[in-house]
Amino acid sequence: MTPFTARVIAIIQAIPEGKVMTYGGVARAAGSPRAARQVVRILHSMSRKYKLPWHRVVNAKGRIALDDESGSLQKLYLLGEGVHFEVNGGIDLERFQFRPQPDPEDQLLPPLA
Repeated sequence: MTPFTARVIAIIQAIPEGKVMTYGGVARAAGSPRAARQVVRILHSMSRKYKLPWHRVVNAKGRIALDDESGSLQKLYLLGEGVHFEVNGGIDLERFQFRPQPDPEDQLLPPLA
């Protein structure tokens, strides 16, 4: 597993109930601000194995990116955690976005190449 992948997993696991992060926000927090698509790939391939709260990650507009049954399930999970959706279907990121603080233990992780 790459250091970036390990950081993404740790960041997503740290998103508290009732909060969301954007794909780009996760990528930035993991040290690679242009890697939002990589975050999507990690969520898709590793959510089950690492029991990631995948439903707490949304797009940059605060909207659910999935357009199928999974998107409906994601909305139900978020509603169940107290996240409110606006009339346009988006989430108020000012209110519900999680902004992780730098973790002193990150000093122990290998730097991103």
